Amino acid sequence: MTVYLVGAGPGDPGLLTRRGAELLARADVVVHDRLGTADLLALARPDAELISAGKAPGKVDLSQDEINALLVERGRAGLEVVRLKGGDPFVFGRGGEEAEALAAAGVPFEVVPGITSAIGGPAYAGIPVTHRGRATHFTVVTGNEDPAKERSDVDWEALARVGGTLVILMGAAHIAAIAQRLMAGGLSPDTPVAAVRNGTRPDQQTLRATLATIGSAGVRAPSAVVVGSVAGLDLAWFERRPLFGRTIVVTRAREQASDLRTRLEHLGAQVIEMPAIAIEAVDFVLPDLSAYAWVVLTSVNGVHAFFDRGLGGAGLDARALAGVQVAAIGPGTAAALGERGIRVDLVPERFVAESLLAAFPDPGVAGARVLLARAAEARDVLPDGLAERGYVVDVLPVYRTVRATPDPEVLTRVRAGDVDAVTFTSSSTVRNFVDLLGGPPDHELAVVSIGPVTSGTARELGFTVTAEATPHTIDGLVAALTSLFGRSAGP
Repeated sequence: MTVYLVGAGPGDPGLLTRRGAELLARADVVVHDRLGTADLLALARPDAELISAGKAPGKVDLSQDEINALLVERGRAGLEVVRLKGGDPFVFGRGGEEAEALAAAGVPFEVVPGITSAIGGPAYAGIPVTHRGRATHFTVVTGNEDPAKERSDVDWEALARVGGTLVILMGAAHIAAIAQRLMAGGLSPDTPVAAVRNGTRPDQQTLRATLATIGSAGVRAPSAVVVGSVAGLDLAWFERRPLFGRTIVVTRAREQASDLRTRLEHLGAQVIEMPAIAIEAVDFVLPDLSAYAWVVLTSVNGVHAFFDRGLGGAGLDARALAGVQVAAIGPGTAAALGERGIRVDLVPERFVAESLLAAFPDPGVAGARVLLARAAEARDVLPDGLAERGYVVDVLPVYRTVRATPDPEVLTRVRAGDVDAVTFTSSSTVRNFVDLLGGPPDHELAVVSIGPVTSGTARELGFTVTAEATPHTIDGLVAALTSLFGRSAGP
């Protein structure tokens, strides 16, 4: 039995340490703060007990005494417990109190440091807390002491005389009074000040002022307030990413969304996953592949389903297609085949069925056969067109798309118009998105489609398509969003 006091970092889930992620993945119990991101809790085991111990103005899930008692109880029960705390457990995180309670109870514990918002927030705002020629040291102090204390331990006038960089945490509500005391201690009214709110998160905001003006500048919690010469530096990078400040809905099936989500987040977007479809495999009997001149696969989903469900679920490898030519719609499908050891013989210039049909060679012999492995519900452009060209076409449904059930909070947010754009990667994502919402949204919403077929479905269902991917791939979709919303990524 061990209780781990783990620092989650200031907000960006990528800042969780490797050790913290390992412990989170194996914990029986996770007692967590209000972390601001579900991604961290998603790292926990599906059967782990998740207990919220968050605190917010006017709302406390558990008092500190209750948290201490809970950690002792679960630890004594022989469970692996992670106490997941924002920032660093020992930097204004009350981790010291929790460690004292565990030590007094004889419960083994470990501390896993995290990145404190006192450093992480300024860094993401492009403010170094130390800088040669400007600040050789920095001081971190709370601006919100225990209200039960009879006197303040913070001598603001003395801190003004210390020099260097001053980082104030939890001081938004008192920043006007703090600024006055710092000026009374000798700091110039023109001293640069920067308040970094929600540092390292997609909604990060950096407010710049001086000691004389910061009190009326509208500083809001939670903010790390940086006072000193370094606050005058503007080395911004995080907030200048092309999609920073944009909220984008990804409607792909959850199994497919990770790559698109990662790329959009890397460009600064806040991504909301609202899977409009889920992928279901279907049972099928694999025909004798040697009887076919061509096997055609139309999607990455089709590749996975065809190879993983072939031979009654036993799986296929590249040898199964020896002597058979293979066609794919799009480079994504071709890449998925390449991962299976299959070299693709034909990929059309445009990644739609019509283009593949136009590029398909005439049958070498009368009655040449084509096996088309695809979704159970799909357009008949390809099989009908190949049949007209003289091929014998067998359609083999290898998977189906069904309507997914997204998080109700996500649905509420999309209905309220609290997003900038929605991405559609297939006609089924459009149809199911509309079904989930009960119709197209009645507010302005940018619609970005992966290609003309998907765009056509969107228009039929009442959307105005704002942008279309060129080429019709995830790369093209990301490029379309960047072109639509992008800003210069330079300083």
